[in-house]
Amino acid sequence: MNQLKTENPDINTHDHDEHDHDHGKAPVILYFIGLALAVIALFLSDDFTLVKSILFSLATISAGYHVIILEGIGETIENTKSKGKFSPNSHILMGLAALGASLIGSFWEGTLLILIFSGAHFLEEYAEGRSKREISSLLEMNPTTARLIKDDGETETVDVSELEPGDRLKVLNGDQVPIDGVILSGSTSIDESSINGESMPKEKTEGDTVFASTINGTGSFTMEVTKESNETVFSKIVELVNQNQSNQTRAASIIQKFEPKYVNFVLLAIPLFVLLAPFLFDWTWSESIYRGLVLLVAASPCALAAATVSVTLSTTSNLAKRGVLSKGSTYLSQLGNIKAIAFDKTGTLTKGKPEVTDYYFSDTINEEMMIDIIVSLESESNHPLATAIMEKFESKNKLDITVENQIGKGIKGEYDHKIYRIGKPTSFKNVPLEYRQKNETWASEGKTVVYVSEDEHVIGLIALMDVPKKDTKEAIEYFKAQGIHTTLITGDSEMTGKAVAKQLGLDEVIANVLPENKAAIINEQKEKYGITAMVGDGVNDAPALVNADVGIAMGEGTDVAVDVSDVVLMKNELPKLVSSHKTSRKMNRVIWQNIVFSMAVVAFLVLVSLLQLTDIALSVIIHEGSTLVVILNGLRLLTSK
Repeated sequence: MNQLKTENPDINTHDHDEHDHDHGKAPVILYFIGLALAVIALFLSDDFTLVKSILFSLATISAGYHVIILEGIGETIENTKSKGKFSPNSHILMGLAALGASLIGSFWEGTLLILIFSGAHFLEEYAEGRSKREISSLLEMNPTTARLIKDDGETETVDVSELEPGDRLKVLNGDQVPIDGVILSGSTSIDESSINGESMPKEKTEGDTVFASTINGTGSFTMEVTKESNETVFSKIVELVNQNQSNQTRAASIIQKFEPKYVNFVLLAIPLFVLLAPFLFDWTWSESIYRGLVLLVAASPCALAAATVSVTLSTTSNLAKRGVLSKGSTYLSQLGNIKAIAFDKTGTLTKGKPEVTDYYFSDTINEEMMIDIIVSLESESNHPLATAIMEKFESKNKLDITVENQIGKGIKGEYDHKIYRIGKPTSFKNVPLEYRQKNETWASEGKTVVYVSEDEHVIGLIALMDVPKKDTKEAIEYFKAQGIHTTLITGDSEMTGKAVAKQLGLDEVIANVLPENKAAIINEQKEKYGITAMVGDGVNDAPALVNADVGIAMGEGTDVAVDVSDVVLMKNELPKLVSSHKTSRKMNRVIWQNIVFSMAVVAFLVLVSLLQLTDIALSVIIHEGSTLVVILNGLRLLTSK
């Protein structure tokens, strides 16, 4: 899948994201060995001071091997090599604090620091892992095998990657649909929650589309493959999820760029503090060194580094379960901050097909017979308007009428020695005033009108329109209530555009727009209002979707629209966009809650350290507690409504 928008290439991913920290069970085993050694040392009497010191030192090394040596020292060396400058991470600070405590004889405090820090780190990784596992569980749903129907009618189990468009498959009850296709025979109900987040199964029968990874219900059916395995809707979801995990919010990027600089500052400031403290505060050198170590713990930015990770992972996981996918949390963050939103009309705000909205027949004719004639005439046409008329009217009697299609005039046929015609208003002459007035009224509302005539005398008219989808008006009202400017961008006439906009309450209408001009309009909106989103579903929307700060595609639209967008609604329902905006705003709020809280804790610990109101152990407990708080605060978004 092409991603035409990319993150800032200068932004480096945080250490935690660049490296896979899953080293198996060894780190946990070493941690508990260290814990056991520390407990043994605690129970030894003071007569075994040397043995206690050795045991505490071994406990520190064992418990801190994963967090301090592998992640602290190891990743600092790797980052320094890759960036060409000293780039330490925050774990280095804790390692130095533990080493310093041991050097001044506070072996137990150094060991306690590492035990608490490492234990909390494992809990953090588990908590963050919950969000990642929620997303990864989606990837495990990818189908691997299919029942291929061979030429002789027998079935053979084959790998999904071997399937080609045109192949016929058998899907039994309870099976996972292996690939995208169309049902040839049979009927069933299918759970499509993996695609669109909807929990209610969908009834499917001959001619209906089915999607890879969805779960078949009690029926069985045969299907024809329509896409290759790497082009299915589900494969696009997987690709979106993979892209998502490598992109991040602007706040996360700033924190990740800031962390090495901050750690370097602390590494310079603490020695300076230790050297100046005896002269400024009249402390002993021993006391100055100890206070410097406490300050080192207090100043470590672990909570700040974790402020965004669980929040963004939880948000993207939550939305994915509801059928909303993004190419990165940075776009979700932007979505929460939009100042303007533009919509394509057809298929986005409207259903994408016309429906009969009004009709009128002369009092002098038999309406039931007239409907029979209209249905008989339209049944011979494949025009979209004919389909809409057929869906609206139900004939009581099937009439045998030979239909003639007249280009530019409509369709006509003879019944009971009279010629009946259905055509556009301009193809009729001498139309009575009542019909002309109704035509003008309905046309001003953006409706397409056709006349019905008997021997070229107009006796009725039918109005049709591509009507707005259910809940569209409520979605527009929501965005307007948030102070977000709403715009309709359409290639339709100004009259049609204004009619739809009036129905839905949109702020602005830009009509008669060519596809190549949509992108320019989005640029104008960005300059005028700020962060702008574009919602569309067609090939003609692709340039605008790329140009918008947040391109939002309706998932049932074209592949091109989905490919170039930043956020995809797997089901064409604007209420899902409303819930996504609410969730994105909540994500931004929680991120800033975490940032402010973590910085406040650092400031508090630094202050109480300078006032000599805390020691290493208490500082570590508060420090690591704050890190767990921001992680758990982020995990709330896993179940946020």
